[in-house]
Amino acid sequence: MNFRLAWVLLALAALVSGCQSTSIRSAWFDTDFAGPPMRRIIVVGIVNNVTDARVFEDTFAEKLRAAGIDGIPGYTVILDDARATDAAFAAAVVASGAQGLLLVRLLGVDTRTQVSTTMVPGGVHWGQAPWGGPTRTMVPVQQVRQYDLATVEAKLFDVQTKALVWAATTSTLNPRSVAAETPTFADLVIGQLAERGIIERK
Repeated sequence: MNFRLAWVLLALAALVSGCQSTSIRSAWFDTDFAGPPMRRIIVVGIVNNVTDARVFEDTFAEKLRAAGIDGIPGYTVILDDARATDAAFAAAVVASGAQGLLLVRLLGVDTRTQVSTTMVPGGVHWGQAPWGGPTRTMVPVQQVRQYDLATVEAKLFDVQTKALVWAATTSTLNPRSVAAETPTFADLVIGQLAERGIIERK
């Protein structure tokens, strides 16, 4: 019974770790940022289409609110006309009363190929081992695996000073959809911001 339970726990651990497909490749933050922690942040997603952008902004803003931060989906305060010029965009952000502007941009999704060689047991030969016993040869087997890797850039600006406060590049292995990957991505980014003291969780 204990043996079977151990295998079940190992399988569950593998399943959970497999779901955590997003990781930070590189990150930077302004060590001179003295606060106070941001309490209101606008989230703007730059992805392939308007629908995905709104799903992303809604989901990320919801995650911010769950952490005690007033998260604002960008499309609710920055209308399409305001996105036409930098000046109109900046004016809409300032008018929202937000302290931070989080710009998230999908840099691309690449399909990659990984080739690896594994040695597996081959046939059995007699007469080569001591006393003429059997020996098993090892045969190289090549394995080819293809996977998709999405690269995303996130930048947080101080609205008042327009200074870059924090930036990171993330990778997501075999992304499913914007709706499916945003919650994990948001948790990762929010954790980083809280760790740096840029935001303060409730």
